[in-house]
Amino acid sequence: MSETTTTGDSRPPTGDPSVCGAPTGGDTTTTTRRTGAEGVDAGVGLTALLVAAARAIETHRHDSLARDEYAEHFVRAAPACADWPVSIQQVQGGDDNPLWGRFARYFGLRTRVLDDFLLRSVGTGVRQVVLLGAGLDTRAFRLDLPSDCVVFEIDRAGVLAFKQQVLTDLAAASKAKRVPVPVDLRDDWVTALTSVGFDPAAPSAWLAEGLLFYLPGPAETYLIDTVDRLTTRGSALAFEAKLEKNLLAYRDSPIYTATREQIGIDLLDLFDRGPRPDSAGALAAKGWSTSMHTPFDFTRLRGRGPLPEPNDALEGNRWVFAHKPGP
Repeated sequence: MSETTTTGDSRPPTGDPSVCGAPTGGDTTTTTRRTGAEGVDAGVGLTALLVAAARAIETHRHDSLARDEYAEHFVRAAPACADWPVSIQQVQGGDDNPLWGRFARYFGLRTRVLDDFLLRSVGTGVRQVVLLGAGLDTRAFRLDLPSDCVVFEIDRAGVLAFKQQVLTDLAAASKAKRVPVPVDLRDDWVTALTSVGFDPAAPSAWLAEGLLFYLPGPAETYLIDTVDRLTTRGSALAFEAKLEKNLLAYRDSPIYTATREQIGIDLLDLFDRGPRPDSAGALAAKGWSTSMHTPFDFTRLRGRGPLPEPNDALEGNRWVFAHKPGP
């Protein structure tokens, strides 16, 4: 349910807290398709393509909240999802379909809300953006970012290679400077990030979209602590969290059922089911100002998007926004 992908490696953590088993969201050649399979065509990687398909559907809506002209090209370039819909007209049942109707609309709303977060951040003078587990995120291409803004995209090499090939085939040009950072979040991503020009002394905006609920609790804590350590005053962070005490209580919800039955992705087998840390509270204790919202708050604000339903798999989802106060 994310922009992120993972290797599917179940090796246990070592003494290094960064080794956390973390997820890392045109015509193509045989080599490209093979790279895509290694990057996004299996396991949690398929959720990056799920989000891309949802963004494509949102893009083609007459009342679109967010537009991503690249999204359908990612879907068509990956063999595993070549027959997925990229417009609501291709969906049996249309908006009544729990997956490609309601769930896809959720992703469209989330995209718009996080787009707005990044645009507000650069509007305050931030010129460094870090996408944790960037997946198939195209904000460096889609958003009206300043030309002196740098977008660092952290993900595994296979994911970034698949995305780059599709974008190259489209002759896509980024509006901001885009710096891919090919590293698994279980490895030393901090060194990889700083070695390509990220400056911890300058304000930055961070995005963890659809990432944290795949991580064990201690891995989430480490990630949040690391972001705090790498940021100075005037920085910002947005992330998505899940608050359910028992995820399995929603196993038969329409969204999870439709996702399993229609595209073979069992999200509850991918989410970590251990206790979740209070990351918003941890940031507040470190001096950040934080706010937490339900997706439905933004549905009511925008007039479009999902509203609560019985047995709702979205009930525990929260969008958190944190800011490190300036001088």
